[in-house]
Amino acid sequence: MQAVKRWALLFCAVVSCSSAGSAQGPEQTKQLARDIFKQLIEINTTDSVGNVTTAAEAMATRLRDGGFAESDIHVAGPKERKKNLVVRLHGTGKRKPILFIGHLDVVEARREDWTTDPFEFIEKGGYFYGRGTEDMKEGDAILVTNFIRLKKEGYVPDRDVILALTADEEGGTSNGVDWLLKEHRDWIDAEYCINLDGGEFEKDKDKRLLAGIQASEKVYVDFQFESLNPGGHSSIPSPDNAIYHLAGALARLQSFSFPVKINEITRNYFERNAALTTGQVAADLKAVAHQPPDNAAVQRLSANPYFNSLLHTTCVATMLSGGHAPNALPQSARANVNCRIFPGEDPQDVLHTLERVANDPKVKVSIVAQIGPDGKVTPVVAVPPSPLLPELVQATEKTLSVAWPGLPYVTTMSTGATDGKYTRIAGIPTYGISCMFFQRNDSRAHGKDERVGVQDFYDGVEFNYKLIKELSAPR
Repeated sequence: MQAVKRWALLFCAVVSCSSAGSAQGPEQTKQLARDIFKQLIEINTTDSVGNVTTAAEAMATRLRDGGFAESDIHVAGPKERKKNLVVRLHGTGKRKPILFIGHLDVVEARREDWTTDPFEFIEKGGYFYGRGTEDMKEGDAILVTNFIRLKKEGYVPDRDVILALTADEEGGTSNGVDWLLKEHRDWIDAEYCINLDGGEFEKDKDKRLLAGIQASEKVYVDFQFESLNPGGHSSIPSPDNAIYHLAGALARLQSFSFPVKINEITRNYFERNAALTTGQVAADLKAVAHQPPDNAAVQRLSANPYFNSLLHTTCVATMLSGGHAPNALPQSARANVNCRIFPGEDPQDVLHTLERVANDPKVKVSIVAQIGPDGKVTPVVAVPPSPLLPELVQATEKTLSVAWPGLPYVTTMSTGATDGKYTRIAGIPTYGISCMFFQRNDSRAHGKDERVGVQDFYDGVEFNYKLIKELSAPR
């Protein structure tokens, strides 16, 4: 009998040690997250000379070492340097899958512009420095860390949880999300998608201000304004000058404002933010959230560039070219006009509006073609906002209330653009949840000396881990 008891105690001890070894403690998790983050930052993934495939394969190796089967990992893409990573954590199938996305590519960074090497991971003064620390290799590292963590724990969700890390969000012609949807929809098809490249978790120094969940974003479309002319000798000036025609059209565009647009997402944003401010701004935010919105409040808020971009489609001239010689009348003059189109608005309607605003038969307005990974022109279409799913809202609010009690929660519309547009167009509701806080007045994404707070990164790892579980735990 004593021998049986000793054997039982030994068996329990072995099982306990084995279980402890399969899960990670807090310090192990932090070290893993840091190591993955460092590895990603030090792989150059710019469009010019970088290699996204190298980063995708490095993360695939980490996931294999973390326990994922080869059959659950895909590294594929349309070009040798632009391959994407997809991994699946299998669940019971009780509910439909959730997709998490992030992009591996980064914008260009010149060493001479930075005080540190942009492709060296450096920790100093409570920050991590390097290209991609804010946009968005911190999110990639968070996701890979937590997928490994969940796998080692033996966690079995009630739905599959999918991770896709992709190429060419920042530019290039091989956008990974677009390619996966067209070529391997079954790898990433999901009930909804969470994009760590969206949402605003804002802080001011050490004070956390709000958690913004992106449920909508504007559509990026470039238009060309073009004026052509036979030209001639500059000694014989002509009023029929291509540059003058173009300048007049752009001047009319400058003074034009698109009609006010408000949807469920921006209305919620205005209502929630009204409670976070005071004075006339608070009153105006409440007034524009009414149906219909107060016109005077709209006018006052529109004087602020950010509020203006939330209330309207916006179009601005960004590039100019014209003429062919200093002593000749210009034969051509062109301008790129970049528009950020309100969700649900048809780009063709914007084109017709710009033609009316230009108001000159000598100025042709056209949509600049977007080329897809297959080399073909990608149609520009309206992008719908994502509905506020009760399941997601409740899970996010619960996770926030545990992590940071009392933190205001708002839904937002991004004035920029992310890969969420592809999943939304494909019928997969998408929500930007960054999971970590960034300084409100110190955004360095795409800029020099890009950085994120060390503790903010580790807090983001924990928040994302708890959110994944809240969204997928068996019920």
